[in-house]
Amino acid sequence: MNDFTLIRKNLTRRRLRAGLLIFSIFIAFLIFGMLGAVRHVFSGENIKIADDRLVTVNKINFTQSLPVAYVERIRAVPGVRAVSYANWFGGYYQDPKNQLFTFAVEPESWLATHPELQIDDAARKDWLGRRDGLLVGEAAALKWGWKIGDRVPLSSNIYSQKSNGSHSWDFTIIGLYTVADPNVSTNAVLFNHAYFDESVSFGRDTIGLVVLTVDNPAMNEQVGRAIDAMFANSPAETATDTAKAFNKAFAAQFGDIAMIVTLVVGAAFITILMIVGNTMVMAIRERTREIGVMKSLGFPARRILLLVLGESLLLSFAGGIPGIAVATVSVGLLGHALGDFVQGLTMTPGILATALALMTGLGFCTGILPAWKAMRLDIVTALGRS
Repeated sequence: MNDFTLIRKNLTRRRLRAGLLIFSIFIAFLIFGMLGAVRHVFSGENIKIADDRLVTVNKINFTQSLPVAYVERIRAVPGVRAVSYANWFGGYYQDPKNQLFTFAVEPESWLATHPELQIDDAARKDWLGRRDGLLVGEAAALKWGWKIGDRVPLSSNIYSQKSNGSHSWDFTIIGLYTVADPNVSTNAVLFNHAYFDESVSFGRDTIGLVVLTVDNPAMNEQVGRAIDAMFANSPAETATDTAKAFNKAFAAQFGDIAMIVTLVVGAAFITILMIVGNTMVMAIRERTREIGVMKSLGFPARRILLLVLGESLLLSFAGGIPGIAVATVSVGLLGHALGDFVQGLTMTPGILATALALMTGLGFCTGILPAWKAMRLDIVTALGRS
C-alpha cells in the first residue's frame, strides 16, 4: 500500500463526515469562482479601452442630457483630436424583454473615436450616406438572425416620434461590425443621430454623452479640466474623465463589487477553515493509537507529518477542484445568457490560479497543526491512550 492509498483510506474511513466537508469546500470554491468572475467584469480589467479616450457627461448624472452645441466647443479645445457624441436610445426588438444596446451616434466621428470597430468600406460608405442605416454588431446579428439589407423595426422605451407618437423607428441594416478583442461585446447597434433627432418628440438638439480622443494620453487631465471649466456655471455643467474611469463609475452604481466579493468569500473561507481545521484535529485524536502503532512499526516522524498533511490537502482539492470546475461552466453559461449586457464574463486564468493557491493554503493551514502534533506524538503515550 503506497502513501496515497493510505491517505485516501484514512480520509474516507468516515464517509459521511468526509462527504460533508468536501461538499462545504465545493460550495466555497463555487462561490469564489462565480463572484471572482463577476468582480473581474465590473472592475473593467477585462476590456482594453484606449488610454487617449475621454467621456464628457452631465455633471449631475450621466442620464441628464447635454446641448449638442457643446460638441463644437469641445472640438476647439487644444489637444482634442476627434470628437463624437451619442444618445442612449433604450431600444428593444419586437418585445420589451428583447433589450438592445442601441445608440444614436454621428457615424463618421463615431468611427474616428472608436477605431476598434471594424467594418468594410462598402458598409462605411452606406452608413455615412443613409440616414436610416443601421450598423449592427456581429453578435447581435447572429442572435436575431439579421442580415445586410433587412428592414428592422426598433422600439424605444424612452422616446417616441413627434409625427405619430409611435415608439418604433424603421431601419435598414447596411453592415455588420466586428472587434479584435474577444472581451468586447458586439451586441450593440448604432444608427444616425440626425435621423433620430429630426423625428423625436422631445429632447431635440440634446445628447447623452460626448466621446473624444486627445493627441496624447498625458494630456487627459489637462483637456478634461479645460472642458469642465468651459461649461462651469452653465445650466448643464460637465464632468469629463477617461473612458476607463467612466466605465468603472458606471459599475459602481451596483455597489462596491470588489468589497462585496471580498467579504463574502472571506467569510466563507474563514468558516471553512475553522470547520475543517477542527475536524482534522478531531480525526487525528481518534487515530492516536493507530499513529502510535505506525511509529512502532518504523514509520518516521516526517512520513507521519506528510501523511496527515496530505490528507488535509486531498480533502481541500477534492472539494475545490469540482467547485471551481462547476463555477467555470456556470460562468460560461451566465456569460452567454447575459452577453447583451455584461461584456467578457469568463473564468480568467488569474481566478483559476488564485483558486489553486487557496486550495493549497486551505489544505496546509487546516492540516499543519494536527500533522505537527501527530509527528511529535510519543509512542508510549499514544499506545496507552484508550
